[in-house]
Amino acid sequence: MKLVNRLTLFGLLAVSAMLVCYAFERRSRWFILGFAISCILASVYAYLQGAWPFCIVEAVWSAVAARRWFSDSPENGSQAH
Repeated sequence: MKLVNRLTLFGLLAVSAMLVCYAFERRSRWFILGFAISCILASVYAYLQGAWPFCIVEAVWSAVAARRWFSDSPENGSQAH
């Protein structure tokens, strides 16, 4: 008997990556980008599961994180982490 299917494993990895990147985003701006990417992956997971509200919320979180990453860039005069 299979305990975890591939889609569930994909979702677990996406959400775990979100958690890790969120926890470490103050250490480096690259964790903000990682959070944005992992939110996209979680949104894809939700879409494949048929959970539309979660899919939309994760897509919005990804856009918010990407905006934070771009606004935190050294070219915009922010402090380097």
